[in-house]
This record gives sequence, C-alpha cells and structure tokens, in this order.
Amino acid sequence: MLGIVLAGGEGKRLWPLTADRAKPAVPFGGNFRLVDFVLSNLVNSGYLRICVLTQYKSHSLDRHITTTWRMSQMLGNYVTPVPAQQRLGPRWYTGSADAIFQSLNLVYDDGPEYLVVFGADHIYRMDVSQMVQAHIDSGAEATVAGIRVPRHEATAFGVIDTAEDGERITRFLEKPADPPAVPDDPNVAYASMGNYVFTTKSLVEALKADAADENSVHDMGGNIIPMFVDRGTANVYDFSRNQVPGATERDKGYWRDVGTLDAYHDAHMDLVSVHPIFNLYNHHWPILSLPPTLPPAKFVENGMALDSMVGPGTIISGATVRRSVLSENVRVQMGSTVEGSVLMPGVTIGRNAIVRNAILDKNAVVPDGATVGIDPEGDRSRYTVTEGGITVIGKGITVSR
Repeated sequence: MLGIVLAGGEGKRLWPLTADRAKPAVPFGGNFRLVDFVLSNLVNSGYLRICVLTQYKSHSLDRHITTTWRMSQMLGNYVTPVPAQQRLGPRWYTGSADAIFQSLNLVYDDGPEYLVVFGADHIYRMDVSQMVQAHIDSGAEATVAGIRVPRHEATAFGVIDTAEDGERITRFLEKPADPPAVPDDPNVAYASMGNYVFTTKSLVEALKADAADENSVHDMGGNIIPMFVDRGTANVYDFSRNQVPGATERDKGYWRDVGTLDAYHDAHMDLVSVHPIFNLYNHHWPILSLPPTLPPAKFVENGMALDSMVGPGTIISGATVRRSVLSENVRVQMGSTVEGSVLMPGVTIGRNAIVRNAILDKNAVVPDGATVGIDPEGDRSRYTVTEGGITVIGKGITVSR
C-alpha cells in the first residue's frame, strides 16, 4: 500500500498565514502543522510509505517533513516530500490529478495494488485501514470518503449522491445549490472529504485518459472521480462508520475543513473547552509531530491561563490568557490580556496590551499598550479582518499603537 498526500495547495483564503508558506505547513494546535493530521492518520493506520506531493512555497513544508517524519529506513518505510519536478515537460502541476500523473514513477517503483490519496489540510482522526478494507470488500475501483453534513451546509462542498443502497455513487456535484440527501436521512447530505482509495491499475488508466483530455482541468474531484461514477465503479465510504481507538462520544466523527481564516480560528476554539469538541489528548490515536527542545511553559507574577493550551517555552508574566491557544516561545508580559486568540511560535505581547479574537502569525509583536481586536474598523484599515470579526496579524509584523 502506498499513501499519496496532496499538499500543493496555495491556500489563498488563509492569507496572510499562507503569504510565506504552503497551506499544509500552517501551524495548528500549538505543536503541530496541518499536514501532521493526515500523516498521523496514515501512520497510525499502519501505512508507512507515504509520498507528499508539494508545489507552492514548499520550503517550510519540505523542511518539516524531512526533519520530523523520519521513518525506519531499515524496514523500507518513508515519508518523503516530492516537489513538482517537470518530469513530463516544462510545466508545473496543473491540478491534483496532474500532480499524481506527473508522479506516477513513484507508483511504478513501489508497485502497490491499492493507492490511498488524501488531502493535507483537514483536522480529524481516521483509521484509514477501515476505509481501505471497505474498498476491497466492495470491489469498487474508487472509494470516496463522505461525511454527513446538514443539507443547508453541504452547498460549500463537493457533494456525493448515491443509489438507494447508500454506497454506489451516481453523481458527484461541486457545491450544488440543492444538495441531494443521503438515502436514510432527508436532512443530511454526503460531503466529500477529499480522501480517496483506488485500485492502482484503474487509477493509472484514468489519469492517462485525463491527461490526454485537453478540456480537463485535471482535478481529482472534478475529473477523475466522475470517470468512475460514469462507469458505475465508485463507492462512498461513510465516515460515521469509522471507529478510532480512544475517541469520545463528543469528538467521534469530528472533521473540520480549515480552508478559511474563520474556520481556522473556530477549529482552535474547538480544542480548549473542558470536554473539547476535538480532543488532542487521545493517546490511543496520537497526533504526531516533533516536539521542540524547549523547557516547560512558565507562569510567573500571578500570570494565568484559563481554558487554554500553552506550548513549551512560553512565559506568561503577570498577564491573563483566556480561551486561547499559544504555541511555543510566546511571551505575554505584565498587565496584558489575551482572549479567544491563536498565537503562533515566537509571538511577543508587551505590557498592558489587549489581544482579543485574533490570530497572530509567527514572531508577530504587540507593543506595550497596543490593542488587537478591540477596534475592528481600525484593524481593518491596517490588517486582515475576517467576516467573523477575527483580526489576523501576519508573520513578523509589529502592531502599531
């Protein structure tokens, strides 16, 4: 079995967090990057040969993978970044399907009977082996992971329509105005999770046919899956059937597309409650990464953090942090308040500052007495403010007072 992770996304809707890095390299949850979630799911499922296809601003992503995801070479296991190499001519990847087509040498070298093709920018836990087994048992050529969402929310996703058996896909619709319901619930639709399992021989044939089609945009969801749907050989895998060890009733089946800044902020807020909607502390199915070699977080001069996550090396000195996620090496100084915010590595908050409902990228600085998220109109004139009212400060920026 070979795992292919599609990690070339530009992530325009996450700007400015993607101004200097690929979307899958964006930090998340204090200690991790987005790509760590799909890699953890694959590795925890027993799939230890993984190629990560990269393209846009991939340096930090490539570095993270090569320094963090070091598998046992003696056993032939690997997680390796594969940048666009122009193997088929002087062009970059033109779509997710073209990325795999240009990288078929990886498939030929490994020779797997089945291929797992997953996206790199979602927050969730999944035992991928259960989906693979369902694919094998069904005899389908392609299997698409589908998550049940309310029909009125499904308009934002690719939607799967199935036959009455609830398994064979009859239509694959991109952001439909009237999403079709699943057979057993008129109020729910299947949204595509962007995760696929293929029989290798069938996928290779489909990729070659797609490459020869001048009218194709060479997209996995838009072009390749419809080929299998038209042949009647595509099935849906219902994500609600997936059983992950250690999952609680509250976080079972959690999946979050963090494609927008508001969704990214909301996903962080899902982490910090007493009984979190997504539980990072499930040791039976850990989210893996390489922890920094830093001392524990320190709280001095009555500094405190409530309903929050605080990374190693961080010092909160005479300040108050509420309902926030702080990465490593953050400094929050005397008299300051941080609420409902996400602070990435190296952020500095000066004295008597206020940060509320904000995302601060790596090494951002809030000087003494400055505020973020208090004056939305003022923030909007200088920084990014989302529709949901979240102020976003880019990497290395010093906030003006």
